[in-house]
Amino acid sequence: MERKGRTRDSASASRPRAPAGVRGGRLTIRHETRAADDGFRTPAAPGLRSSADAQRLAEELAYASARIATLAQAPPGLYAEVASEPDLEEASWLALLIAYVGPLEPPDDPFATLRDVRTSWHSGELPNLAGAKLGPRSPYDDARGERTLIAYRRWAERAGSQAGAIVGDPSWSETQRFERAFERLSLPGLDRRARYDLLVTIGALGRYQLSAPSLLVSEDDAVSRAAKRVFGIGDRLVLERRVAELADAAAVPIAAFDLALENWAAPEPITLGVPRVLDQAAFERTRAALGV
Repeated sequence: MERKGRTRDSASASRPRAPAGVRGGRLTIRHETRAADDGFRTPAAPGLRSSADAQRLAEELAYASARIATLAQAPPGLYAEVASEPDLEEASWLALLIAYVGPLEPPDDPFATLRDVRTSWHSGELPNLAGAKLGPRSPYDDARGERTLIAYRRWAERAGSQAGAIVGDPSWSETQRFERAFERLSLPGLDRRARYDLLVTIGALGRYQLSAPSLLVSEDDAVSRAAKRVFGIGDRLVLERRVAELADAAAVPIAAFDLALENWAAPEPITLGVPRVLDQAAFERTRAALGV
C-alpha cells in the first residue's frame, strides 16, 4: 500500500478544526506495528522485546544512514539544486520549502508540488499552498496559512540574511551551530521534525557546517514516541544518552535516528525524496551493536 501525500483544500481554512485524533468528525486510532515478545533483550535498546523489532531498527538505521550519504554524494531532484545553487540565500530558501512542504511519496514525483508552488527568496513572494498536495511530514496548517513562512522571513531579516541567522557565531563548532540554529528556528508552525530535517539536509548538502549533536527530542512527535519505545525511557537526558551510545557503537550518524525511528514505528516508510537504499555495512554494524 502506497503512502499518499496530504491534500489541503481552500475551503478547509473556514471549517472548524477537529480535535487531535479526530479526522472528518470521526475518531481514528493509529495502531503502530510491534512484534511479539520472543525473549529478546539488549542493553543498547532496553525497550525492545523482540528480535524482529531489533532487526527492523537495524534496517531502518541502515536506510537512513544511506539517505544522508546520498544527499552528500549524489543528491536527487531539488536537493541537487540546493547543493549547486550559487546564491546561498536562494539555496537556503529552497531547502526550507522542501522541509516545510515536504517531498511526496511514491508513486508521486517527490518534488511535483514544490516545483509548482516554489518562489524565489529575492522576490519576497510566498508560495500558495492552498489545495497543495503535501508530503507526510509537512507541518503546514491551513489555519495558520502563511504565518509560518512570514515568521521565517522576519527571522532571517533580523539577522541580515538566512545565512547569518543559521551560521550565528563563526566560532561555533558544527554541533553547536546545529543546536543553536535548531533552537532559534522554533517558529510558530515549524515543528521539530521540519527544523531537524532542514538542518540535516543543508549540512549533508555541504551548504553549511552543521552536524547534529543529538536527536533533540523536544516535542511529542512520532520520532520522540518511537524513541521512548525503543530505548525504554521517557527522560530526555537518558534517552539522548542511549541514542548517542547506540550511534557510537554502530558507527552511524545520530541524525539517521530521526527518520529511522519514525519509520521503525510506522506501517509504511517515509523516503523524504530519496530512494531507499540499504547501507549493508551500517546494517551489520547496528545488528552487532544490538546483539541480534
